[in-house]
Amino acid sequence: MTMTAIALVQAKKRLSELIDRLQAGEAFTITRRGKPVARLVLPEVDIADAHAQQSINRLRACRQSVSLGGLSSRELMAEGRWP
Repeated sequence: MTMTAIALVQAKKRLSELIDRLQAGEAFTITRRGKPVARLVLPEVDIADAHAQQSINRLRACRQSVSLGGLSSRELMAEGRWP
């Protein structure tokens, strides 16, 4: 996981945006005068949930672009084209 450095002053001004970005999988190192003072990350359970949700969303998007050419999965299995 890549940590983006952000100054404390900016983190305070943009907290809502940072929370949205956290939920999208980013993490942040908060700095004061250029030195790291804190990390902003999701709790471990939420990170796993976020990764799972991202995977589900990617599978759903992929499913939209896949076509069986009008055949059912049973027909594909009968033809030997389905594992």
